[in-house]
Amino acid sequence: LPYSIRVLLESVVRNCDGFQIKSEDIENVAQWKKTSQDGVEIRFKPARVVLQDFTGVPAVVDFAAMRDAVKALGGDPEKINPVCPVDLVIDHSVQVDFNRSEDAAKKNLEKEFERNNERFLFLKWGARAFQNMLIVPPGSGIVHQVNLEYLSRVVFDENHWLFPDSLVGTDSHTTMINGLGVLGWGVGGIEAEAVMLGQAISMVLPKVVGYKLTGVINPLATSTDVVLTITKNLRQMGVVGKFVEFFGPGVASLSIADRATISNMCPEYGATVGFFPVDNQSLEYLTQTARDKQKIKRVEKYLKTVGLFRDYSNENQDPHFSEVAELDLGSIVPSLSGPKRPHDRVAVKAMKEDFTQCLTNKVGFKGFGIPADKLSSSVKFAYDGKEYTMSHGSVVIAAITSCTNTSNPTVMLGAGMLARNAVQAGLTVPSYVKTSLSPGSGVVTYYLKDSGVLSFLEQLGFNVVGFGCMTCIGNSGPLPEEVDKAISDGDLVACGVLSGNRNFEGRIHSSTRANYLASPMLVVAYALAGTVMIDFEKEPIGEFDYDGKSVFLRDIWPTRLDIQETEKKCVLPNMFKEVYSKIQEGNDQWKSLNAPSSILYPWNPESTYVQSPPFFKDMTIDLQSFKKIEDAHALLFLGDSVTTDHISPAGSISRSCAAARYLVKRGLKPRNFNSYGSRRGNDAVMARGTFANIRLKNKLVGHEAPKTIHIPTGEELDVFDAAMRYKDEGTQLIVVAGKDYGSGSSRDWAAKGPWMLGVRAVLAESYERIHRSNLIGMGIVPLQFLEGENADTYKLDGKEKFTVNLPDHVEPGMTIDITTIHQTRNKNLIFPMTIRFDTDVELTYFKHGGILNYMIRNIVSN
Repeated sequence: LPYSIRVLLESVVRNCDGFQIKSEDIENVAQWKKTSQDGVEIRFKPARVVLQDFTGVPAVVDFAAMRDAVKALGGDPEKINPVCPVDLVIDHSVQVDFNRSEDAAKKNLEKEFERNNERFLFLKWGARAFQNMLIVPPGSGIVHQVNLEYLSRVVFDENHWLFPDSLVGTDSHTTMINGLGVLGWGVGGIEAEAVMLGQAISMVLPKVVGYKLTGVINPLATSTDVVLTITKNLRQMGVVGKFVEFFGPGVASLSIADRATISNMCPEYGATVGFFPVDNQSLEYLTQTARDKQKIKRVEKYLKTVGLFRDYSNENQDPHFSEVAELDLGSIVPSLSGPKRPHDRVAVKAMKEDFTQCLTNKVGFKGFGIPADKLSSSVKFAYDGKEYTMSHGSVVIAAITSCTNTSNPTVMLGAGMLARNAVQAGLTVPSYVKTSLSPGSGVVTYYLKDSGVLSFLEQLGFNVVGFGCMTCIGNSGPLPEEVDKAISDGDLVACGVLSGNRNFEGRIHSSTRANYLASPMLVVAYALAGTVMIDFEKEPIGEFDYDGKSVFLRDIWPTRLDIQETEKKCVLPNMFKEVYSKIQEGNDQWKSLNAPSSILYPWNPESTYVQSPPFFKDMTIDLQSFKKIEDAHALLFLGDSVTTDHISPAGSISRSCAAARYLVKRGLKPRNFNSYGSRRGNDAVMARGTFANIRLKNKLVGHEAPKTIHIPTGEELDVFDAAMRYKDEGTQLIVVAGKDYGSGSSRDWAAKGPWMLGVRAVLAESYERIHRSNLIGMGIVPLQFLEGENADTYKLDGKEKFTVNLPDHVEPGMTIDITTIHQTRNKNLIFPMTIRFDTDVELTYFKHGGILNYMIRNIVSN
């Protein structure tokens, strides 16, 4: 068996109780070679759950509301507790308000507490009120890096049992932990909450793609370049819903940080996991990160005993795979990905030409539709006492950020050494470029200081601005007004370059239409250049150094060998020990938070951050019959690749949106709006922010805008306002979409938000795995067009009335009829669609109105 499947097998054997997990689950996993071809369902219990604060707050809110519901139904609210260990890291709310100063991190953290005090108080209550919940306070690091460096057990030692560490997390980049040989992936917040309540995950036994690595990385390339190449390759192969397991002699040459970088971007190449079985490198990493020596010995002995320890140089250990792909690491070249998707890789040497083509290409994932007579547009502006000229391709954001790269000492030290060489050559970064360095843990600043390169990064403007996701999650903060005005006046395609994993439209900053993912070293390089319209092989990165010569990137680029030697000297176990020995304490502001000590949370009706959600309103102990979907209107008519960034409220709250109007009515000024992520605990804000992305392409409207058409009147409205009008009229709602609906980060509000708007079903060509699960978890019906069909097949335009003909007895995967009647054509149409309830368990959750409703009834009944 593939090693990843062996982890599943161990779990089903250990957790087999004849109820949630049955003997046939064991048989199905053991016979994986056959059953994985048949789409067989199994049940899996992860060892723990990992949350970050943006999804952690809704989880704790739901648990608090569930306690209220259980009490209202006559049950014991204290039965609502996490059954398995839950690790919650507060890492998503820091915004880059301050940069290019020594105290930027301190100021940003102070601002974070000022904005989020109420949320933090609530989370601190949760840590006290619920058992098995560990909270890492704000300002400590990024959840996935903290998970890798500190939280991961690799092997659990619990109640006289040894068993493999495994987990699910409420962020799609939970997959990063697979680089250490810990099986884990992202799920919706709703599904994670069920695991916290002791439920096994229902999953289709996956096919496993073996990805063979040979050779060693080119001296000029980085692990970031490797992962961008792998991402493009696997996207082209099609690995959605599959496990990817790495093997081959090339794996042994990759550090755990390199492997974690590759595993991190698993959602971008579409697989469920990108798994690296544990080997000697894994044990060395545990030693490097100051894990207990006796535990490391036990990890090694246990994994070798049960056949979960890997020697990548031994071909006899290579398991059977569903299919195999291969990559020679020596073929990797320096690369970026963009301008709008993580899997659109561009070699650095082709970057100038590619961006030029993107400017004139029609509007799309690789195009901006700039007319030929506007290609040379430029705007002069003054900033910080200097005159500058901005044009298409100008870099205005350069951020060393994200869990993808900041956990990797090789690329972080490489960026620092490049900065040192640049400063010594007399190069500078234009002052209007918003530069920032947001490490994933305090260990990073420790070794950057120890190696002497942090001061050089600071001289180029890359000051530490905080410890969290920051720019990668959309918390890039404001650009200087002069820069925003120049971009707007010239209608320029300005660029962001970041060492992140997501660059979808509207995510990084509303003023950067083009955003490129790159290694931290290339982030520094493009910041120095000030533009992506440069051929580094032919054009100097700076005009002159101290000797009066042109400086090319190759002149200041550090070699991989030099970086690795520095890493050996400067990344030491005592750094990890010192940082993580006090990580749960928090700063003085966290310590001073006086959280309630009650079993039930004392909700504050005036709060604009935390409110009890309406998910369990009017809930009864008895199961209610399904209300049929009849004569529903399409709230939205969408195309392909609509991401959770388009659906779920994310980023800053604009002054003109429905959420802003709600907050203003409650006395808040725009400067205090904060972000949607910080207000995920307030359903009223989140409902108003659903489908509020400025880059939303709704075919009913015909242009990019967070708008829709109220079909009966033809009036263009904000999506929330239209939904409320339909609600007042007693009209049910559906959403029509294309391929890959719900791709991107796993976000529970991408399902909760539509539910709040009254959406009862989604009709799509295909779904992202986690999002489909979340829709079911909220009681929304996911319907899929038959293979080769879509809305165009039936000439749908979104102005029809839709009736979903669900039978009384629904079965997983069954085909049903959809009946439509057009608003103006007055013509009936009937066409088939597949109900995407893939398992009996999913169907059960739906019948209860959602997974949490099911759990409440279960707990009260027992």
